[in-house]
Amino acid sequence: MKKAFQIVILLLTTIVFSQQKEGVVTDTLGNTIENAYVYNETTKSHAHTNENGQFILDKTFDNDVLIITALGFKRKTQLVNGSEKIIILTSSSINIEEIVISKKNNAISQIMKLDLQNSPVNSSQEILRKVPGLFIGQHAGGGKAEQIFLRGFDIDHGTDIALSVDGMPVNMVSHAHGQGYADLHFVIPETLDKIDFGKGSYYANKGDFATAGYVAFKTKEKIDNNVISLEVGKFNTIRTLGMFNLLPKSNKQSAFIASEYITFDGPFISSQNFKRLNLFGKFTNILEDNSKFSVTASQFSSEWTASGQIPQRLVDAGIISRFGAVDDTEGGKTSRSNLNVEYYKPISENLFFKGNTFYNNYQFELYSNFTFFLENPIDGDQIKQKENRTIYGFNGEFNKKIVNSKSNYQVGFGLRTDETKDTELSNTKNRTTTINQLKLGNISQKNYFSYINLDIELGNFTINPAVRFDYFQFSYQDKIIPIFQIDNEEKVKISPKLNFLFAPNNKVQYFLKSGLGFHSNDTRVIVSQTDKKTLPTSAGADLGTIFKPMNNLIINSALWFLQLEQEFVYVGDAGIVEPSGKTKRMGIDFGFRYQLSKFVNLNSDINYTYARSTEEPEGQNYIPLAPDLTSTGGISITNYKGFSSSLNYRYLKSRPANEDNSIVAKGYCVSDFNMNYQYKKINYGIVVENLFNTKWNETQFATESRLQNESQSVEEIHFTPGTPFFIKGKITYTF
Repeated sequence: MKKAFQIVILLLTTIVFSQQKEGVVTDTLGNTIENAYVYNETTKSHAHTNENGQFILDKTFDNDVLIITALGFKRKTQLVNGSEKIIILTSSSINIEEIVISKKNNAISQIMKLDLQNSPVNSSQEILRKVPGLFIGQHAGGGKAEQIFLRGFDIDHGTDIALSVDGMPVNMVSHAHGQGYADLHFVIPETLDKIDFGKGSYYANKGDFATAGYVAFKTKEKIDNNVISLEVGKFNTIRTLGMFNLLPKSNKQSAFIASEYITFDGPFISSQNFKRLNLFGKFTNILEDNSKFSVTASQFSSEWTASGQIPQRLVDAGIISRFGAVDDTEGGKTSRSNLNVEYYKPISENLFFKGNTFYNNYQFELYSNFTFFLENPIDGDQIKQKENRTIYGFNGEFNKKIVNSKSNYQVGFGLRTDETKDTELSNTKNRTTTINQLKLGNISQKNYFSYINLDIELGNFTINPAVRFDYFQFSYQDKIIPIFQIDNEEKVKISPKLNFLFAPNNKVQYFLKSGLGFHSNDTRVIVSQTDKKTLPTSAGADLGTIFKPMNNLIINSALWFLQLEQEFVYVGDAGIVEPSGKTKRMGIDFGFRYQLSKFVNLNSDINYTYARSTEEPEGQNYIPLAPDLTSTGGISITNYKGFSSSLNYRYLKSRPANEDNSIVAKGYCVSDFNMNYQYKKINYGIVVENLFNTKWNETQFATESRLQNESQSVEEIHFTPGTPFFIKGKITYTF
């Protein structure tokens, strides 16, 4: 009897599992395709591929008809074959009709892929502009990291947005210039495969700095063809690019290298003399058990001079032009070397591991002068910020599918260590003479973390509870004081998350996201302000939807709020600690993507934010430079008889530059245009920035400064002018 029962159980198990089909979806080069939609037309069951192109399809038998669609690939119909597990799709132009909305996939990231096709990124500065609602500004030459604005935050250079490339962190903790400093100039745009982003602090695998959101970049594993490109334009612009396959085309191994060299003088009276060299190489290998590892190495270096921010009063008086300077010896040099190893291993049918380990060496030297002769009326107020940094660490995650359900969970863990030597802040003159050292010391910061993330599927609902644990060790050796002393401090953060998604069909998704997040503060603050809240918590929520009312239209919208608690901020430009009170932000995000025809697409994003300090009286509670209304969008033509073109705009409304709104940073609307023509293996293109030659200020600050001939200081707008009409031509040869 017992034996018969076992046989029955075995037969039932066989029947259950015979109804499941596993597979992998790839492109013609063997790259796995994430978020491919696999639909069984016979039994009406469906599945999506995970980040490794894998899917498990229920209620599926041999000779059933499968329909496979993926963004950027031709639709494919295929009969189920018990022995065939790999489905290969052929690339095509991306159509909105191919975007499938479900409770599993990130439709917003698919929209990003659509935007990248219709308006490709042609510079590292433009990479971040692809995130709806995110604005950037450059105010110290082309080599300094951009200033970032998102969801009512003046994020400076990265304080409240977590950036990563292939799992490597980009943000720099306890940076000489500012906390969270994120320099993406080591990324060659043509090496990018996809951009994933999310707003808010609702994601367990995103920790430090992910308060306003995160952006995760992924580089290509393979390239279709070898590429040589040359760009030449105004202001002595030259850009060369080379990308070359190192191995014969194979589904198991790939390797390629890329290099980029740029020179740019800029529109300024004093030339920027900007030079940047990027080198990149990547090797990927798929093993017999379908494990995969990639090794990426890259090197970046740049140097430049800058005209800095100039006071409005000098321009109004006609003493200097908008492209003039008070101190044209600003600028600097920086470099970064990266080594990153990624690994993916399937452990069982329902379990896989993925992770990466990284090592970076980073050099930075920046000269700035914001106040001119306010502090030192003889030699001026120029400062030098310098550091030598080493970063190393790893990220790991086990991803487990719960048997006999569509639910799964992830357990993650990792470490990041930053060590700097002789982080310096000094007063200097003409870059050559050090007048005095204000700060000098060695910094060490370690972040150990772990998280648990659970996706529970209940019919059309997905419930996503999660919690993240972060443990920090801070250490600072002050080399200015006469005695040897190392100050240490430890901090712990626990960040719970809870998200709900509802997708009744493949046309609409509703979501409610909530969670706590944080950004770390400078080590020099942590060890000196031990009784203060130096790891401020953010609390927020999003309520929104993504839906397709028509096959060629996608609309996304969200209502959101975010609160940030009291913190103490280290001001890298002055070497002092300033308190920053509690703040609240709330807003509306709205966007659409509309495909007028096979070749023509429209898109627009509008973002409104109400941002205020909560501990200041009415009228004195504005958050300086917090954007309240932004919009981006455009029209594009893709691959029409060899032609592709796009016309895009970005709009930033005027906003308060100080706490009482008595000084206003002027808004702007700037339009860019590009056009390309493909003839056989050669692509000809032109890029026009600021098509209508708008007079605009790229960055603006309310700053108190004094000129050498002034007896009193003046607080007013200091700005870096935006680039005027700028055109460059481009020719690309593929082989």
